[in-house]
Amino acid sequence: MSSIPLCRRYARLTTICFIGILKPMDTQSFLTRFRADLRKNSDAKTRESSRRYFKEAAVFYGVRSSHLSLLNHTYFKEISSLPKAEIFMLCEELFKSDISEEAFIAADWAYKVHRFYTVDDWNTFEHWVKNYINNWAKCDSLCNHAIGTLLDMYPSLMPRLKSWTSSNNRWVKRASAVTLIVPARQGKFLSDIFEIADILLLDPDDMVQKGYGWMLKEASKAHQNEVYEYVINHKATMPRTALRYAIEKMPPDLRAQAMKK
Repeated sequence: MSSIPLCRRYARLTTICFIGILKPMDTQSFLTRFRADLRKNSDAKTRESSRRYFKEAAVFYGVRSSHLSLLNHTYFKEISSLPKAEIFMLCEELFKSDISEEAFIAADWAYKVHRFYTVDDWNTFEHWVKNYINNWAKCDSLCNHAIGTLLDMYPSLMPRLKSWTSSNNRWVKRASAVTLIVPARQGKFLSDIFEIADILLLDPDDMVQKGYGWMLKEASKAHQNEVYEYVINHKATMPRTALRYAIEKMPPDLRAQAMKK
């Protein structure tokens, strides 16, 4: 066999191995291209509409959801072969910007590699929650899927989730509840859900109340009787905001009974 075909095969193999893999020096150019595309697909009307939707100060490019979804898909294809740690580094850079669209995409990219999660990834996610989450949409985007899936894969992390209930940060406390949204919908972790609701029950923050009320609502889909009993037992002290969320999917007669003062 001649050396030329062998060299060509080696070159082809080398090319295949590195397709889609960003060298460290390419990270900034990738983010620059990505951000330029976000700006190009933004418009003032969408930006102002997004800002009005939030009580908290939030920064937006103003990219419509359909365009954002397309950019999300297109750019993730470029990095999908990267090791999880490098994708997490890109997510970190996106979270740092404080721009909402970048945070939404970072949360999704973090979830897209969930097959490779290890228990130690909790440290990364906790860092993001405590340092970069500053509105309910960022909180829910990251917690519902990425962190919720990690917890579902490693239930031994439950005590670490529960520790968030004692935080002075409203978004960390909300995260302790909304992380369980998908597992709750699947009928899982009911006793833990009630324990978190107990701790957050009298919290005066409406974002926290809505968070644990939503968690109870999702749990009621598989455990209606148990959640109804919980609500009835606590309705004298449970804030009405949380109560309304918790019973939203229950039959009308149960909702009416729960709302009686």
